[in-house]
Amino acid sequence: MTPRTHALPPVTDTHRSALLDRARSGATWDIIIIGGGATGLGAAVDAAARGYRTLLLEELDFAKGTSSRATKLAHGGVRYLAQGDVSLVVNALRERGRMFRNAPHLAHPLPLVLPAYAWWSQLLYGPGLLAYSILAGKLGVGMARIIDKAEALRLAPTLSPNGLRGGVVYWDGQFDDTRYAITLARTFHDLGGVALNYARVDGLIKENGKIVGVRVRDVETGVAFESRAKVVINATGVWVDDIRRMDEPDAAKMVAPSQGIHLVLDKSFLPGEHAIMIPKTDDGRVLFALPWRGSVIVGTTDAPVKTIDHDPLALESELEFIFAHMKRYLSKAPARSDVKSVFAGLRPLVKSGGGQTKSLSRDHTIVIAPSGLVTITGGKWTTYRHMGEDVVNKASAAAGLDARPSITEDMPLRGATKQALPFPLDVYGTDGDRVAALCTERPEWNALIHPNLPYKMGEVVWGARFEMGRTVEDALARRTRALLLDARASVEAAPAVAAVLATELGRDAAWVKAQVAEYTTLAERYMLR
Repeated sequence: MTPRTHALPPVTDTHRSALLDRARSGATWDIIIIGGGATGLGAAVDAAARGYRTLLLEELDFAKGTSSRATKLAHGGVRYLAQGDVSLVVNALRERGRMFRNAPHLAHPLPLVLPAYAWWSQLLYGPGLLAYSILAGKLGVGMARIIDKAEALRLAPTLSPNGLRGGVVYWDGQFDDTRYAITLARTFHDLGGVALNYARVDGLIKENGKIVGVRVRDVETGVAFESRAKVVINATGVWVDDIRRMDEPDAAKMVAPSQGIHLVLDKSFLPGEHAIMIPKTDDGRVLFALPWRGSVIVGTTDAPVKTIDHDPLALESELEFIFAHMKRYLSKAPARSDVKSVFAGLRPLVKSGGGQTKSLSRDHTIVIAPSGLVTITGGKWTTYRHMGEDVVNKASAAAGLDARPSITEDMPLRGATKQALPFPLDVYGTDGDRVAALCTERPEWNALIHPNLPYKMGEVVWGARFEMGRTVEDALARRTRALLLDARASVEAAPAVAAVLATELGRDAAWVKAQVAEYTTLAERYMLR
């Protein structure tokens, strides 16, 4: 079979009933992927682009977990360069450039200021950041340069001027993680694949010791079915060990989860277009303050955790850590009352015999079990495409599929355009005009979901019709980013959003009431008291 071309049709049918019918058709897939985060979606797009018949199954919603809780940086990893992991940095920088090229509506260059408060800081960090810029090669976006105190305060006016000597400006990238994931899912469908959210894998099907498929339960209806494949890929992030133990009950743990949190603040805490990077904090990590979607994101932390939660809570120690460092480096330090949202995510770090989580591998790992189960974990958002290519290479070879080269290096994702639409429609790319037109079909759809949020009700409708949004949480946390931009405002918007979704999805008043209650409980985890 010839791999598909890059051309994407205008609209692909993503009605849940149609997707379920295809998943339950009884035909054998080439590849089944478990997990709808960055890694699973990246693998799905790569596989479908090669012409492999591919099914992706996600227990909850796409990017529900780690993949929606990132720092929103498309980056090469300055810290990894300091650790001497040059190959990891070079690969990440190249993938960063491909994100800019293949999805310019979702990823773009971002200038950052590294402030220098010690006389030696510019001498220490300047050459390293210049090398970082050079390593990007043809896919680079700008060269690092040393700046004086006046320019540092001009670019980042809320930096504390006390003791500031100057700084270093360098370039990285920024993106909207969840909108990128939704775009990958839509691209995958455009390429002929089937992605199902709220489809839980309850077990693996084995014949003669080899995995030949999965047992699936539709979370919405409770209906169970089986789907068969020539190879199954486990891309479930911090939950990969749960799937591995469906295959081998005694399998040793691969993942040591680490938690990181971020605070979302008003734009006044970082006006302008430049971000701030604190190169070394009290625990040895870097800390960022970033302009993002009209707000400011500050993070992150690195705390090992023993339990895995779909919606982890920020630890008080993590909050104190960020507040202390913001007070140290900003002239306008935030208080708890300034926090519009706080979100926590879990990193699936690959175990390597112990040590602090900051020292565990940030690169991805692929393991193929004797049963043929292919597991991939680790890595980071920026390298999602490379991880997808790598795991499909290994999975297709292990299953004896026809060898087909990856074509995703220069494949535009759905909506790709350099013509910027106004915020917040910019993330839709070439679909933005369709979204805007839908908003004008009814007066109530053209209204904001809340006075303090930038989204119109028509975007909620679009998310339900074309982006597989099924719940109020889907609409407010991921199809829009209302939960992250202002958690309290999103709760106030929830009843009206639930009513519109009920009409779109054919739900009743009891569903509306339950959805509002569930979302309110969730959103409270994003609020500081």
